[in-house]
Amino acid sequence: MIASLSGVVERVWTDRAVIDVGGVGYLVRATPATLGTLRIGERSHVTTTMVVREDSMTLYAFAADDERDIFEVIQGVQGIGPKTGLALLAVLGPDGLRRAVHAEDAKAVARVPGIGPKTAQRVILELGGKLAPPTADGTAAALTSAGGMGAGGSPGSSHTQVIEALVGLGFAEKNAVAALATITKAADAPTDTGALLRATLRLLGGGRG
Repeated sequence: MIASLSGVVERVWTDRAVIDVGGVGYLVRATPATLGTLRIGERSHVTTTMVVREDSMTLYAFAADDERDIFEVIQGVQGIGPKTGLALLAVLGPDGLRRAVHAEDAKAVARVPGIGPKTAQRVILELGGKLAPPTADGTAAALTSAGGMGAGGSPGSSHTQVIEALVGLGFAEKNAVAALATITKAADAPTDTGALLRATLRLLGGGRG
């Protein structure tokens, strides 16, 4: 199993990146928060886990061991696959998920695309006792400005990348477009891709964080 990667970042998209390690380019899937820490042309270190299916082997990357460990625990919940696991971490963040589980807040979990009320209750039930308590000042996913995802680019390209990232997480395109429109109408609307994604994701996630 590949537990971590250290190498030069070659490409960054809204849902994945390529990291060159000794001349081999590894394609990794990741949350927007992790992708926001990667800079094209710079060396980076990520912790990883591999999900093996009959027809695929997919490497998932995380900026911290904590996020990776929670992702692996989530995979043990019936009906929760890697895509939904990433969406949980993207919308709630590691500590936000801990707070939801410890407070038995199924409504917070149900805000994540792909998770209905019954699945949310299952997540609460099956993760109970498996996650450490949340920190006192825990926050939801803290997405950093994503230089590799087009920070500083034109508004049109930034908006397109934000929509692509949200759709990739499972949000309906029309909802993503509407939320982004709401964010960009504000007088203090962010201009770079990472900040736009953070604000829009927070709005779609019910204002948490």
